[in-house]
Amino acid sequence: MLLAASVALAGCTTESGFGGMAGQGGAALSLEPGAGGPPSNRAPSGRGVALLAPLSGPNAALGPVLEAATKLALSVPGSPRLDVRDTGGTPQGAAAAAQAAIAAGAGLILGPLTYAETAAAAGPAQSAGVGMLAFTNDPSVARPGVWTLGITPRQQVFRLVAAAKAEGRQRFAALLPDSPFGQAMGAALTAACQAAGLAAPDIRTPAASMDALAAQVRELSDYAGRRGPIEAQIRALRQQRPKGWYQRVQALRRTRIPPPPIDALLLADTGDRLVEIGTLLPYYDLDTTIIRVMGPSLWADPQMRAGARIGGAWYAAPDPADRADFVRRATAAGQPAPPAIADIAYDAAAVARVVAGEGGFARSSLERGGGFAGADGVFELMADGSVRRALAVFDVVVGGADTVASPAPASVSGPAI
Repeated sequence: MLLAASVALAGCTTESGFGGMAGQGGAALSLEPGAGGPPSNRAPSGRGVALLAPLSGPNAALGPVLEAATKLALSVPGSPRLDVRDTGGTPQGAAAAAQAAIAAGAGLILGPLTYAETAAAAGPAQSAGVGMLAFTNDPSVARPGVWTLGITPRQQVFRLVAAAKAEGRQRFAALLPDSPFGQAMGAALTAACQAAGLAAPDIRTPAASMDALAAQVRELSDYAGRRGPIEAQIRALRQQRPKGWYQRVQALRRTRIPPPPIDALLLADTGDRLVEIGTLLPYYDLDTTIIRVMGPSLWADPQMRAGARIGGAWYAAPDPADRADFVRRATAAGQPAPPAIADIAYDAAAVARVVAGEGGFARSSLERGGGFAGADGVFELMADGSVRRALAVFDVVVGGADTVASPAPASVSGPAI
């Protein structure tokens, strides 16, 4: 998951996405073989499918993973023919691969992997009227007929805000790195709070130093306003030393201070920086049993949060149970257990198989109401190129397996955002 995020977020800009809530017109169509695909005695109509993958270049290690997942999804009898094209991991290679695939008769393009490759390949695809199911999670390159299937920061944050609001959270804040990923998370939080009718969040992007981080946490907590009066009384007692002063000091130390000015806090860091934040929160009276700490799906990897004091924190991600059939099919075919990035290629190819069986790759079929139920859960392709997803919310368990705090919705229903 970390590798997928680092590849796909290159060039990430302002997000546009959905919180796992949208769509009209029926239930999601399962992408598993035998649950909506073309019958085995029926040949697909229309043109073939092209996969644009980095079989050479800087991301060459991912190319075979994407190809294997795509071929597995299209191994069902009656699937459209597959044309695999190497992008070389470059925008120029992606554009050339798209042109060659279209000239060879592709009616739908799967991939490419990164933002830059997608931006380059989108032009030839749109000129030819060929749809593209890209694997990047940067929706700034999405447009009508070009869908970005990677799971975006915005999809995660909208889901988290919806779940936090449902448990009564009203005052949101964020401590985020000054990076494209941090900016995307912050923009998503602002949009999600606005859409939910909540007050604008207090977003902080402290500098890299520990002192700067500590100062921002202290301010965010209103530590001086909440703890300050008690500390002032303690200092006065120590200086004056009246009768019984020591017992009074100990009683003041046990005094319950007022609650913090926030009740939900979004983070985006991992590793050592997350450990530092986890240490500072209780030090400055941001009690994680009172505020709801939330973070990115990268936290699904315990190594990304190792040593951090964030037990009970939330992150939004696909439910691993949804990919069980994909993993089973992959291992039964003699493949190793697929990494998370393979889910996107598998789902894209399965969509191509299902839509081909319905008569071709028309946008009306791709944008079907209710969407599709794939390895990463339910998702719907929207007319503007965005993708709505139904994500689960997970509760971080330090030293154990994370638990589901809020299951993924069975559909993506509700108003567009």
